[in-house]
Parts: sequence; structure tokens; C-alpha cells
Amino acid sequence: QVQLAESGGGLVQAGGSLRLSCAASGRTFSRYAMGWFRQAPGKEREFVACISWSGASNTYYSDSVKGRFTISRDNAKNTVYLQMNSLKPEDTAVYYCAVNTESPYSSRSFRRPNDYDRWGQGTQVTVSS
Repeated sequence: QVQLAESGGGLVQAGGSLRLSCAASGRTFSRYAMGWFRQAPGKEREFVACISWSGASNTYYSDSVKGRFTISRDNAKNTVYLQMNSLKPEDTAVYYCAVNTESPYSSRSFRRPNDYDRWGQGTQVTVSS
């Protein structure tokens, strides 16, 4: 089974940058699509970005982060990243990474929380104005 652990969250001023990492256990990490979601207090968990098993050729973003965030993966390190630039106060949330192990080698855009079957514990990102 794949287990996930996020890191890299913190407090940053508006306009700043952070890079989140999600380390995965398991030798089959490279087969699976990975996603980032976020959840602000009192709100539903929302899609941020996802990347297919093959990497940068298949990445997808929500409209709210497109052009500011970049998802990438390093299969040799079993890690997926979320580079977040030009951060805004409305980006404040707990950020979660997730993996879809039920559709290996898929290039689909998995945008729903129910598309994923394993989740990390989350990392807090706070953007001050």
C-alpha cells in the first residue's frame, strides 16, 4: 500500500512562495496519478492540481491557481511537489496530497476527492495580507 506524508507548509506573506512536498512509500509510486487538494475552515475540500503517472506532459490545475502553482513529480524519489508562487490570503488552507491507485498508468484528469483512495495527513499553509 502507498502511504503519503506532506511537508513544506508554513506562514508566508502575500506575494511569497512555498514549495510543498509529498513523500510516498511503496515501490509502485510511479504508476499512479497524484493530486493536491486544499481545505479551508468551514469549506469543502477543493481540487488544486493533479499530475499523471507520466509526469509533466499531463498536469491539470484549478482555475484559481493556474499560472501561479506548478505540480511536478520525481519518481526516483517517490515524491510529488507543489510549487506555489504569488500566494494570496485566499490560498490559506490545509493542503493534502492524494494518490489514485485504482487506475494505474492513466493520463486522465482526476479532480474529485472520490477519485483518490489514499491521503496524507495535510500541511497548513497560511498567507498573511
